[in-house]
Amino acid sequence: MTEARLEIPEIPWTEKVEVPARGSAVLVVDMQNDFVHERGALRVPAAAATVASIQALLARARAAGVPVIYTQDWHAPDDPEFRIWPAHAVAGTWGAAVLAELAPQPGEPTVKKTTYDPFFRTELEELLRARGVEHLVIVGTVANICVLHAAGSAALRGLRVIVPRDCVSALNEFDLLAAFRQITFLYRGLALRTQEGLRFR
Repeated sequence: MTEARLEIPEIPWTEKVEVPARGSAVLVVDMQNDFVHERGALRVPAAAATVASIQALLARARAAGVPVIYTQDWHAPDDPEFRIWPAHAVAGTWGAAVLAELAPQPGEPTVKKTTYDPFFRTELEELLRARGVEHLVIVGTVANICVLHAAGSAALRGLRVIVPRDCVSALNEFDLLAAFRQITFLYRGLALRTQEGLRFR
């Protein structure tokens, strides 16, 4: 039997984009010890390589006065999700903490979520509306899981979604590209080749 060869449809990568500082926000998705640190319970090996790019983007956003919001996976010890994945990001533990190199600055909110979707039963939508956000830059991990759910839920709420490739990670290249395919095709989001192509005006 011949093995089928799968071709991923072309992804429309964008090189440069400019967005207004007023009306934009950066959402940092699940850059927590359990997903990024070498001792993490559900470590994504590629996640550590995105830290420097995320730091550069956050520095530019903060300098422009763009709000930065974080999400944290936050589970009870007996969370039903642990039937799908090994235990991770248990509330209040080291694994659930945001990676030290990307720790929120004073005044930057952290949204604790119990599912892949950061809008589900959280205050995230309210936080974005209160800040007049229309353009949401999403970074973090895992690209085809929590990042994709964040992008989808944001887009379905009328937000323009921008995702820089060098600021997200997945367990393999297929999952990464599949996430960008969905973000651009299904949600009409913008796939930015690198965070350096993003400017706040």
